[in-house]
Amino acid sequence: MSRTIKKIVIAGGGTAGWMTAAALSKLMGGELEITLVESESIGTIGVGEATIPTLVFFHRLLGIDEAEFLAATQGTYKLGIRFENWRDRGENYMHAFGVTGRDCWACGFQHFWLRARQLGLAGDFGEYCLERRAAEAHKFSHLPNNGLNYAFHLDASRYAVFLREFSEGFGVKRVEGKISEVNLHPDTGYIRALKLDSGRELDGDFFIDCTGMRALLIEKALHTGFESWSHWLPCDSAVAVQTKAVEPPVPFTRSIARESAWQWRIPLQHRVGNGLVYASSYQNDESAREQLLTNIEGDQLTDPLLIKFQTGRRRKQWHRNCLAVGLSSGFLEPLESTSIHLIQQNIVRFLRFFPQTEIRQVEVDEFNRQADFDMERIRDFIILHYKVTERTDTDFWRHCRQMSIPDSLATKIDMFRETGHVFRADNELFVDSWQQVMLGQGLMPERYHSLVDTMPERELADFIGQVKAEVDSKMARLKDHNAYLAGLLPDSVRRTG
Repeated sequence: MSRTIKKIVIAGGGTAGWMTAAALSKLMGGELEITLVESESIGTIGVGEATIPTLVFFHRLLGIDEAEFLAATQGTYKLGIRFENWRDRGENYMHAFGVTGRDCWACGFQHFWLRARQLGLAGDFGEYCLERRAAEAHKFSHLPNNGLNYAFHLDASRYAVFLREFSEGFGVKRVEGKISEVNLHPDTGYIRALKLDSGRELDGDFFIDCTGMRALLIEKALHTGFESWSHWLPCDSAVAVQTKAVEPPVPFTRSIARESAWQWRIPLQHRVGNGLVYASSYQNDESAREQLLTNIEGDQLTDPLLIKFQTGRRRKQWHRNCLAVGLSSGFLEPLESTSIHLIQQNIVRFLRFFPQTEIRQVEVDEFNRQADFDMERIRDFIILHYKVTERTDTDFWRHCRQMSIPDSLATKIDMFRETGHVFRADNELFVDSWQQVMLGQGLMPERYHSLVDTMPERELADFIGQVKAEVDSKMARLKDHNAYLAGLLPDSVRRTG
């Protein structure tokens, strides 16, 4: 379609809608008229949200002050995820955000560690990762040159409010109302306008669908289709509840595997977000609710909220003059805290491909190819946790061990098992994370790179020792997580608690 893009209409608020509005208004606000329509009666879940380090750079791109953000969202710092009972009952490990050890030009640190471990020269793999050590010690500090990788725990509802104020400061207009119709151009099939239940119409040049799983624009109006991944990710339900904090927040998310489910605990400054993700074919809603409430700490602040979902993606995340952002583009369970990352990826990618004067199909196709790749690799990473497990105690875990998996994941698993290698393709998100989780789940490589054998044993011992000493040195510079966090917050926040 050859038409100058000047009027953007964002359908839906929440995290996806207001992140989109914030980025577009801050980075292109002078060139665009941006309207966001949402309904107060729909609202957001706000049970607590965990993120990954890419959000730090998104905030820097927008010039968001970190202390203000943490105060507004009751946020805390996050250095990784502790997986409990995933490898087997009673077995725990940390997936931390940092890089473990020091690579060389030919192979990763894990190859040196594997040989050193065989020789009795190395400790646990996580001893050589600063972020893991800091998480376990409940430490945090900002280090020079991004020396400590981190993310956040935040209240999703408060985050949306924070971003709304930010966006409106850059000219975004908010309209209250529910969308009753999506009107299309009869000739082109492009979206012409959104009709609200009040009768008002919002016309635009480009529309962004942030209506969540309803996908009112990208699916119900444009019929792009949905590709289900439930045969690889059988969990299809969640129940969530907020509780009062009974102890200071730790700088990591907890993911606790249950009999046919897993439970999250996300610590904010003054409360905890809890949830249970489960497969309804192995556990009914009432038993899931009871299991969650039996395994929480602190007084309940909310009634349990039941959420139903299907894992998978839209076959096209950009179609005609409509882009899907957030849950409207697809759903991956929150096991690795990638929901907000996928939101910002689609936003930043859209800005790179922004169709200022014309929507070109070649750019739309490339956008969709990149978006598909991102979701597929994150999908594979999540499946890994279920597939590579030693648990056989329930039908659910036996199913996970035996299920077929995507070829792309099977190749990664086989390569790591047989060679110790993890290769990153096409700028995919996770790198060191793959080996942390595979080792944590009990997958030990059968061999290491032959280059390592050229290093004399004494030199190998010195190298491993130097790596640990570097981590020890940085650990000595870190402070208690809660004391450091309190020092960043405004006095008014510290006084009111």
